[in-house]
Amino acid sequence: MDARLPAHLEVAGLIRAVEIAGGFALVVNKGERDAGTIMVVITEKGENSRAYERMPEMDGTRQWRCVKKQDAENKNEFSEYLSRRSGQDQDLWIVELDVAQGERFIGLVKDS
Repeated sequence: MDARLPAHLEVAGLIRAVEIAGGFALVVNKGERDAGTIMVVITEKGENSRAYERMPEMDGTRQWRCVKKQDAENKNEFSEYLSRRSGQDQDLWIVELDVAQGERFIGLVKDS
């Protein structure tokens, strides 16, 4: 059995880490307290938003993957995607991080 940190604790720790680094973080959608899925939306000064979710891998692990990037020409499409995802999964947490190099908070390095 894979021991997972309860979702609400992981979200709280993520928010705290971003705030300590001088960024801003908030819960956009509150999911299931213990076993909810977490989507992290990373933005820098409100621009260039990217959505990450943990995806299952062939070896049974779960890795963060970018599932959606904001189109500069159609910013509403990104918001609509988040709304659809939260409607599809009532357990989904959506946490927005507005901080430089936000991928570091989920253990990733931003693509150049």
